[in-house]
Amino acid sequence: MAEDRSLPPRASIPSADNSVWADVSPLLQAACQDLQEGELIHGDNFNLFAAMSALEIMDPKMDSGIACTYYSLDEAIENGVAPVPISADKTTDVRCMIDIMDHLLACEATWHKGHSLAQTVYSCLYLLRPERTSSHALLHSYCKVIRATCKAILSVVSEARTHEEEDLFTMAYGLPLSGNGDEKCLSMLNAVEETISRQLRACKASSSKRRVSEDVEPLQNNPDLEEGYCKALLCRLRFRKHFYHLLMSMKRPQGRGLELARKHIASCISEIDYIWKSSEFLRANAHGMSEQNIDNTTASGCQPIGFDASLNCRLSAPTPPRSIKILSLEKALEYFMKLLQDLDVICSYSLDPSLEAALLFVIKFQKSQPDLVARAHLQLLLVQDGKLYGRDPMFSMITRAAGLPEVTENHDIQKNEFMVQLGQLVINLLKILCTNAAWQRRKLGKMLQDWRVTYVQLEMAFKGEFAEASKTSNNKKICFKIYQHILAWVEEQTYWIAFRFLNLGFELELYSVHDYCMVYWYIYVVLIKLAEKKHLRMAMSSDSAKKKTKKKRDSFKDGEMDYQIPAAVLFLQSQIYLAEGLSMMFAALRNERRIVPLQSPFNTEHEIFIQQFELLQKACVPDHISYVTFKESTMHANFSVSILLKTIRCCCF
Repeated sequence: MAEDRSLPPRASIPSADNSVWADVSPLLQAACQDLQEGELIHGDNFNLFAAMSALEIMDPKMDSGIACTYYSLDEAIENGVAPVPISADKTTDVRCMIDIMDHLLACEATWHKGHSLAQTVYSCLYLLRPERTSSHALLHSYCKVIRATCKAILSVVSEARTHEEEDLFTMAYGLPLSGNGDEKCLSMLNAVEETISRQLRACKASSSKRRVSEDVEPLQNNPDLEEGYCKALLCRLRFRKHFYHLLMSMKRPQGRGLELARKHIASCISEIDYIWKSSEFLRANAHGMSEQNIDNTTASGCQPIGFDASLNCRLSAPTPPRSIKILSLEKALEYFMKLLQDLDVICSYSLDPSLEAALLFVIKFQKSQPDLVARAHLQLLLVQDGKLYGRDPMFSMITRAAGLPEVTENHDIQKNEFMVQLGQLVINLLKILCTNAAWQRRKLGKMLQDWRVTYVQLEMAFKGEFAEASKTSNNKKICFKIYQHILAWVEEQTYWIAFRFLNLGFELELYSVHDYCMVYWYIYVVLIKLAEKKHLRMAMSSDSAKKKTKKKRDSFKDGEMDYQIPAAVLFLQSQIYLAEGLSMMFAALRNERRIVPLQSPFNTEHEIFIQQFELLQKACVPDHISYVTFKESTMHANFSVSILLKTIRCCCF
């Protein structure tokens, strides 16, 4: 027979000084009798915008009040939702404490995935009243390190400004992120860890040593379970300790803490392995209270004590509370393993003082699809105080990337308004590349116009500077060289951004089969320009290097070197051939009706072309490219029988 568990009676909501609560239930009941499905009550000034923001009363997903069990934290505490101590029985207290740890880990992973802090980590009532846990050393120290960890992660994500992707991530809603003495969380955690370690050593000791260790009070009452519970607690405490150390190490400026961070990452991964191993013991000793469910948020399978997700849901105003499903413990541990692996990749980066190397590293890192926290740490490592890694000024990075000698890095031209603007564009580019794919593509498309405008401004400044410097030939040569190299590099970088923008469309699955022909064709024309600009910039750099080191006896050898094409350009050339071949293949399939033309009442092919490449067209990347150009280039593509036979023979041999 099922036990009758009626909810405790709700306390009335207290009235403020100038307000009185009135029961509108009879009015709503009367309105419901007259309203048809789909109708709503509204005033004369109600419009479509208001309809999108309207709340549906009595809908658990929309009405934050209907889903609440308690109206206040005090009411929940009075009804025994978060007791301290958790249980008078020590064994039960320890088991419930481990359940709280596991559920908090699952809540933290759910928060990292973009959900509200109020409805995930801070659904734990013990975190909302820090002073209540002071009598329970284990619970108190664990809550302190959780609050400190949340504060550290919020700080990193807010500083990196990647939280724009997930607008709820950094909203603290006035929650107690800092408690008295939270800065000493590690010392308290270390003290608790040392106590449990002594208890573990005592239970492992031989009978002769056990007499010496009689003064060590056991963790709980059952000697047969002492070792298992001690190990389960220790791996969870040590994971917390090393994870917090990891966050603090990565926060050190100029990447000084990366080597130490890698050691803490290895320790965290090791402790996660121990958490996995403790699951079997915890399930076996849950005394029939566990539920075998893949969605369990605790290793024991028991429901954790001290949590109420509905209590903070009103803090989500003015938006309706999201319906949140907390990740299972298994999924949470998988998330943290992935996070640790991504952070390890960041920490193992050599901090190469090359802008091109940094850009390529970010692109390669993004292929693993890292989550928000890892990307925020990468961004803060790359850009600190407006410098690369916090040590290399952006103008120096730009001059190196443009192939200029080191002597130009301190030239006064860096104070030019447009040079400063270019440095800020490079900083913005690094930050944008650290965002998620959708946000990245959107920002890159808009950024193209900024790079194009900056190029024009630099070109005009170049002409003005060149005219002023005409009297002093030495200064004239230096200024001419700097502007010439940087202009070539800016053009190359603009086409690189355009290529990245187009490639992200594949990653985000924004193109249909009918779009492939025009997309590959546009990639083809962008790559041609990119290869031209890269080759030009490399040739300029090569000429500069030769003028410094060239000797008469090496002139013949240098003449031979002029005909060598750099490997980077050869790679771009192969990409050009690939893009051209794919575009012509899809054009031929379309022309010979192998692909059924898109019959849409809304968009013609011309309109689709404009929609796909509008941002590129606005930035004139490349110049003189239009839908007409695309049609003229692809309208005669077809499958020649002789070419097909030749291709088949080549494939066979």
